[in-house]
Amino acid sequence: MPAKRITKYGEEILRQKTKPVEKFDDSLKTLARDMLDSMYEANGLGLAAPQIGVDASVFVIDMRRRANPDIPCEFTIDGAPLPLDIAMPFVAVNPQLELIGEYVITAEEGCLSFPEIFAEVERVDTVRLKYFDTDGAQHTLVCNELFARCVQHEFDHLDGVCFVNRLSNRELFKVEKKLKRLRRQTRDFLREERKEHKASEKPQ
Repeated sequence: MPAKRITKYGEEILRQKTKPVEKFDDSLKTLARDMLDSMYEANGLGLAAPQIGVDASVFVIDMRRRANPDIPCEFTIDGAPLPLDIAMPFVAVNPQLELIGEYVITAEEGCLSFPEIFAEVERVDTVRLKYFDTDGAQHTLVCNELFARCVQHEFDHLDGVCFVNRLSNRELFKVEKKLKRLRRQTRDFLREERKEHKASEKPQ
C-alpha cells in the first residue's frame, strides 16, 4: 500500500479530539498498517491517526527506530518485560493515559506534521497506558524516558493537541517564524487541492 499523505500544521483535523474506535474489524487492521507504512516512509518514530487524516483514536510507535539504539528501552506490557522485536510495532487503540512519573524531563521533540521544526518540551518521565490492540484485547503498558515521551506525544494528537501547544513562551518564540511559514504552505496546498478537486468534478 502506498504511504498516506501526512497532515500538516494548519489542517483542522490536527486540532480535533478523535472519536473512539467502535469496530475491531479488518478496516481497523488496514488503518494500522496504513499508519505504520506512512510512518516508516516518513522516517518517523510514532504517528497518530489524525496525521493521515483519519478521525480515530489510534496511534502507532516503533521504538526500534529510535536514533540511538544503544540506549535501553525498558517497559512492561501486562506486567511483563518484552523484547522490542516482539512488542514492536506498537499499536494503541482507544488508549487511556496516566502520568505516574515523579520527574519532569525537558527534551527536544519534532513531529512529522511539523517538518524541520524542533523544540524543547517538558514531559513526565513515566506513564501507564491502558489500550486495546487491533483484535479488541485490552492491555496495560508501563514505560519511561523516550518511550514515555513518544506515548505522551502521540496521545496528545488524539486530544487535538500538538507538541507546539506545550511549548514555553521562550521555545515558541524560537520557532514562531517557521510555524508561520509552515501554516502558509499548508494553506496554499489546501487551496490548490480544492481547486484541483473542483476541476476534476466538472463534466468533460
